[in-house]
Amino acid sequence: MTSPNVSFDTLPSSIRKPGKYLEFNTRLAVRTLPANEQRVLLVAQRTAGGSQPALVPVDVFSDEEARILFGEGSVAHLMVRAAIIANPYLYLTVVAVDDDDASIAASGTVGITGTATSSGVIALAIGNQTVKIAVAKGDTAAVAAAALAQAVGTARYLPVTPAAEGGVVTLTARNKGALGNQVPLSASHTVQGLTVQVTAMSGGQTDPDIAGALAALFLGGHHILVTPYATQDNLATLRDHLDAVSHALEQRGAVGVFATTGTLAQATTLAGQVNSGRICGVVLPGTVSLPHEVAAAYGAVVASEEDPARPLNTLTLSGIAVPPVARRLGRMEQETALHNGVTPLETGPGDVVQIVRAVTTYTVDAQGVEDVSLLDLTTIRTLDYVRKAVRERISLRFPREKLSARTPPKVRSEIIDVLLKLEELEIVEEVKANLPGVIVERDTQDANRLNAKIPVDVVNGLHVFAGRIDLLL
Repeated sequence: MTSPNVSFDTLPSSIRKPGKYLEFNTRLAVRTLPANEQRVLLVAQRTAGGSQPALVPVDVFSDEEARILFGEGSVAHLMVRAAIIANPYLYLTVVAVDDDDASIAASGTVGITGTATSSGVIALAIGNQTVKIAVAKGDTAAVAAAALAQAVGTARYLPVTPAAEGGVVTLTARNKGALGNQVPLSASHTVQGLTVQVTAMSGGQTDPDIAGALAALFLGGHHILVTPYATQDNLATLRDHLDAVSHALEQRGAVGVFATTGTLAQATTLAGQVNSGRICGVVLPGTVSLPHEVAAAYGAVVASEEDPARPLNTLTLSGIAVPPVARRLGRMEQETALHNGVTPLETGPGDVVQIVRAVTTYTVDAQGVEDVSLLDLTTIRTLDYVRKAVRERISLRFPREKLSARTPPKVRSEIIDVLLKLEELEIVEEVKANLPGVIVERDTQDANRLNAKIPVDVVNGLHVFAGRIDLLL
């Protein structure tokens, strides 16, 4: 005897009272693929002036809101600002962390000497922001320093606080830690009789550990995690977190992002220490934008592309300062970056910063053998989306399914339908050729379990075109 083709969830077979009974079945309603909206999470320091408690995630929608929540000029505030400038339609969550108890704030100085023998302007660049003051003839160094400190103190979006004593303005990072050492300082002036000398930011030590923040977000379901702390220890913590939430038992696939603005050698060394198919490290040597601003902008731009298979080449990081020509990466330097798990950024037409090619830090397998399986960031993002699509389809179709000999073919049919729809969107390919490899079978040890093998040929990005031009005379 064959089993019935129609089953009911709410109508029992024991009904005896005459009537016409109809229930609603919505399991077959959804025939499309799931949306792939990308949620970004920033982990960054707040200041004491912020109203948002540490380790408590909060959705943020504007620069002004971030200023209130995390304190003006804090690492978290500036990262939110950079992310929203790069992608105004961003779904953004921030979890703030406090300065480490053992941390020390970085500081730098602007020393002014002499007396002005002409009027003019002093311009002080702090990161990507410039503060200017007017100097009158006869002003002393102390007067100019006091005016400069006042201007810095009233300027918005600056990661430092000023203090003037005599002709010296001391700039102290708002957040303690080594991150403050990377705030670029430079000055210029048009005042005769005055000398302006800048001492770079230094002395910052001990960035916070992000483990607590990541633990608080373990069930958050974010897709792109951005960290400002490009150190081996913190990136190892991020790698462990991403591996845990993306595990087959958790299935909340996510990628991580960090940035460096130092040398290419520093970036490639750090990428080799990370070696993760879920972490993308970008490099933009010489920019005056802060490295955590670059990371936030990059993460926001990645989130703007919901098609997981589409390359990110040439996408612009709005708001990030282009580096001087002498510091820009040449072609061979970009090749070196890409071969060593580093995503290079370059200056594109119109003097904008744009992505060359988004790659992960994964370059070798556990044996140390070169492995390009997860070279492009699009690969792991595509696999995460395929898993999501298959999982949601099976969950919708078979929420309370009995496991009989008829079940595996039904499940296989749904999997194939998902793959064909993914192929229509050019996310996977060669589905028909790989159909024999789609296997759904009952487990030999667990009577309540189905096992499936799903071959996925991901669509690759078109990164290189090579042609030969034959001369004919």
